[in-house]
Amino acid sequence: MIFKTTRKRIISYAAISLTDIILLLLIYFLLSSSFIVQPGIKVTLPRAAAGEVDKADKIYLTVTKSEQLFLNGELVSKDVLGARLTALLRIAADKTVIIRADKDLTLEATVQVIDIAKLAGAEKFLIATEPGE
Repeated sequence: MIFKTTRKRIISYAAISLTDIILLLLIYFLLSSSFIVQPGIKVTLPRAAAGEVDKADKIYLTVTKSEQLFLNGELVSKDVLGARLTALLRIAADKTVIIRADKDLTLEATVQVIDIAKLAGAEKFLIATEPGE
């Protein structure tokens, strides 16, 4: 007795598994790209319970933990900071300087930077913070 077996080739493939992999990769890249909030200068800002988000064109003065100074994202020394701030404050309508000081920075270093900005002609100071929990 001879049995005949017919083997059929599967012509279609399961695209569902490929779609799942692509969807997972898309979710991974979307989540990992949202962590890039502040490219550039690494500063850990202090937290505050109440605060406002100000998106106007202001002068940003960043002081890192190692006391490096950045004026609008550009590295400057303490000697040049006063002259650069004076030039920026002359053309600014609002003479406000936003200070982004690292939370581990000493108060003395922060006050020195504020003094330099005050002598350069700044009228108001804002201290940048992270939103509280």
